[in-house]
Amino acid sequence: MRARYGVPLGITAVAAAGLLYSAGFETRSFRLRRITVPVLPRGMRPLRVLHVSDIHMVGGQRKKQRWLRSLAGLRPDFVINTGDNLSDPEGVPEVLDALGPLMEFPGAYVFGSNDYYGPTLRNPARYLFEKAQGRYGLNGNPPAVGVVHNPWENLRDGFDAAGWLNLTNTRGVLKADGTTIELTGVDDPHIKRDRYTQVAGGPSGTADFSMGVVHAPYLRSLDSFTADGYPLILAGHTHGGQLCLPFYGAFVTNCDLDTDRVKGLSTHTAEGRTARLHVSAGCGTSRYTPVRFACPPEATLLTLVPRES
Repeated sequence: MRARYGVPLGITAVAAAGLLYSAGFETRSFRLRRITVPVLPRGMRPLRVLHVSDIHMVGGQRKKQRWLRSLAGLRPDFVINTGDNLSDPEGVPEVLDALGPLMEFPGAYVFGSNDYYGPTLRNPARYLFEKAQGRYGLNGNPPAVGVVHNPWENLRDGFDAAGWLNLTNTRGVLKADGTTIELTGVDDPHIKRDRYTQVAGGPSGTADFSMGVVHAPYLRSLDSFTADGYPLILAGHTHGGQLCLPFYGAFVTNCDLDTDRVKGLSTHTAEGRTARLHVSAGCGTSRYTPVRFACPPEATLLTLVPRES
């Protein structure tokens, strides 16, 4: 009996413990990462940028809301939100409430697909199949049928009323303690709403510093920002892989970015130029897959400092 059933029962117990941990603990184990990025022109004072992403708010997520509100205590110079704030059509008021203290600071945002459309129940294995076939979102897949349309306009209006810049296929300029930062953004490439031609041409040269912002870090967007001379690009979308294997890492990125750059700070090179890329693992999940493993929810405080040369 022991030889026959011991191993299957042991595997079942381990799987159950892993599911309990990933759904019951890690998804609520919010972290703040701190990274120094040598990307500013020489002589500039450091800038502290809080990068939040992929909140995927569902009604009743009180711990997440309290944690997001607490981030205002960091007193960043400005905030960048790279989208996917919602996983519940009723979640807009809770997002605005949770981000309210942060909206006291200068900021900017782009939206992701989950801001526009409600999530759908999917077999997680489809992410592996789509990776093997090179199909992601509307990049190779047909449009979904019967999707829920989120009230993203209310979210936009709340951000705009607080003074945050809407970077949907456009440029904007914000000032932080006398420093001028030029921001260029595109809408979500995952659902083919990006229109880089509307913002092409690179930094204007009139600001102290310029950077690119996008939700999903598709290579076409990273190539465009980098080739145009933006020294820093911020993105989200990947959830850091969400379900990772310790000592191995992520299996998927849910876009055409390689898994080596699924989260954190890296570089991107295009047409002989190199940019710093920061991909946030985000602090939420889809309401239908509320699990994380070896990839805790996060926000990142980036301290931008002058380049050495």
